[in-house]
Amino acid sequence: MATKPKKKNPRLASGRKRVRQDVKINAANTSLRSKYRTAVKNVEKAVLAGDKTKATELFAKMQQVVDIVADKGIFHKNKAARDKSRLSTKVKALALAAA
Repeated sequence: MATKPKKKNPRLASGRKRVRQDVKINAANTSLRSKYRTAVKNVEKAVLAGDKTKATELFAKMQQVVDIVADKGIFHKNKAARDKSRLSTKVKALALAAA
């Protein structure tokens, strides 16, 4: 089993600070990316289950999360728009099927 070579510490103070910042930023981005994917997945599950009220409620929450994450640049704005559009279509189809 090969192990990753250990990264050398930067010599300059600015480089060391950048490494410290990167660790924090990476953790925040990972958390937001996970939150985004979970929100989308929850709406898809509600749609598959056929639960119209839950799907519309989760869709509203998902839109907020998606917009926040896209504004921060963690996912591209077009990807966010595409996900919202596709899920919106599914939720609307579910509402029409129930009516």
